[in-house]
Amino acid sequence: TGEKPYGCKQCGKVFRVASQLKMHERTHTGEKPYECKLYGKALSRLISFRRHMRMHTGERPHKCKICGKAFYSPSSLQTHEKTHTGEKPYKCMPCGKAFNLSSSFRYHERIHTGEKPYECKQCGKAFRSASHLRVHGRTHTGEKPYECKQCVKSFSYSATHRIHERTHTGEKPYE
Repeated sequence: TGEKPYGCKQCGKVFRVASQLKMHERTHTGEKPYECKLYGKALSRLISFRRHMRMHTGERPHKCKICGKAFYSPSSLQTHEKTHTGEKPYKCMPCGKAFNLSSSFRYHERIHTGEKPYECKQCGKAFRSASHLRVHGRTHTGEKPYECKQCVKSFSYSATHRIHERTHTGEKPYE
C-alpha cells in the first residue's frame, strides 16, 4: 500500500517496517551493536557486519557473470560490472579523465585541488581519503588485522597480506 506507519521521533523520517526505523534510530544514538573482534570495528547494521567479516573469511559470494570475478558485496559487483560496459559518467574537466563512481571522481579531484581533508590527530599528516587515514593510524597503534592462515605472520595492510599469501600458494600473477 505504500503506507509508512513507523516514524522517527528525532527527525520525522518514516518507514514501512519497524526494523527499518530501529536501524535508522542508530544514526541518532550512535549505537553500533555488531563488533568485529579481529579488527575492533563496530557497525550499526548486521548486513554491514556480515559484509565486513567476509574480508576476514575471504568469502566472495557475488560473482560477475561476464568474467567470473567475485566480490564481498552486491554493490562492489555492480561497480565492477560497469567496467564491462565502459560506462563512466563522471568526467574531470582539468585532465579529461572519466570515472564510473562519483566517489572515485571526488577523490581524483583532490589531486588537482591539493585538498587533504583527513588529518591524523597524532602526527598531523593529512590524507585525501578517510580510508588512507584509517590505514595510516596503524603506524601509531601497531595494529595488524590481516593474519596469514598458513603461518603466524600478521600484517597492517591487506595488500601486503595478499602478497605474502602467494609465498604459500606459489601464485605468480605477474609472469
